[in-house]
Amino acid sequence: MKEYLIYHTIALAIGYLADLVIGDPHRMPHPIRLIGRLIGALEHLLHKRRDPKNELITGTVLWIVTVLATALVTAAVFAGAYRCDCRLGIAVEAILTFYILAAGSLSRETMRVYRALPDLADARGALSMIVGRDTAVLDEAGIIRAAVETVAENTSDGVLAPLLYTAIGTPVLGMLYKAVNTMDSMLGYHNERYEYFGRAAAKADDLFNLVPSRISALLLIAATWILHLFSKEYDAAGAFRIWRRDRMNHKSPNSAQTESACAGALGLRLGGDATYGGVPVKKPTIGDPVRMIEKEDIRRTIRMMFAAEGLTMLILVGGLLACHMAEIFTDYKCIWIIR
Repeated sequence: MKEYLIYHTIALAIGYLADLVIGDPHRMPHPIRLIGRLIGALEHLLHKRRDPKNELITGTVLWIVTVLATALVTAAVFAGAYRCDCRLGIAVEAILTFYILAAGSLSRETMRVYRALPDLADARGALSMIVGRDTAVLDEAGIIRAAVETVAENTSDGVLAPLLYTAIGTPVLGMLYKAVNTMDSMLGYHNERYEYFGRAAAKADDLFNLVPSRISALLLIAATWILHLFSKEYDAAGAFRIWRRDRMNHKSPNSAQTESACAGALGLRLGGDATYGGVPVKKPTIGDPVRMIEKEDIRRTIRMMFAAEGLTMLILVGGLLACHMAEIFTDYKCIWIIR
């Protein structure tokens, strides 16, 4: 166990750095895409649109099969690598961690929106790759707001939550979390097709993110305080105040946690009504319009995300190393007592 804590810490750090430098490779096999294909195949097999009870059952079966398949395959690859050689184990664990994290790719995709502005057609096209809402109806302020909200929300879902799960439960738990998150993004919609079939996916995602989303919001507020030391553009007190007030201003119990911290940190009003598949959806607002939103807020939000991730890594690595030192101390103490 002592040795594995060191291996785990090294692999976690390598995977984190690889994600920052490389981001998701589009032309290489990706386990999350494979999970998505499995979900699609199971949906085609199980989703027959009969009655609500049948759809609830088959949707739950899809969720169980996907989670079990993801966990078992990841565990087999992970354990098999370490059985062969510790160096191979570290390499495989680092690669799995790299695939689990998404800060690098989220930053790159969002910066495409930033660079496309003020060309609205190009910016809408780039934005459509990272949001589910209709982008054709958005003006420049709406495009910027959607990009900021996406980074803020995914600071938890795509960055800090998977990082926390991977640190606590190895890439097996990290990849399992990604499967849960992917099922929600594909099936967890309140519409005629998925209202019942996707309910297990939506509820499970809410449960898996219940604690991480709140931890992520507090880490984002702490990161805002650090950034405030270098730039007065960030308001840590505002982040905490708006988080406490608006953190439940969303149908999901988790989505507004990091969005409210971001809105308060930057003095923006986020949220509000949006259109999905041509259908207008009423949504509450988050934050106060202390100032008008501007293009540079996309960069500011990305900096907050990276600062929160870096802070989280420092805490996790410190905690893992402390556990390792505690085990060594306990062993020496036992040897001294025996003598």
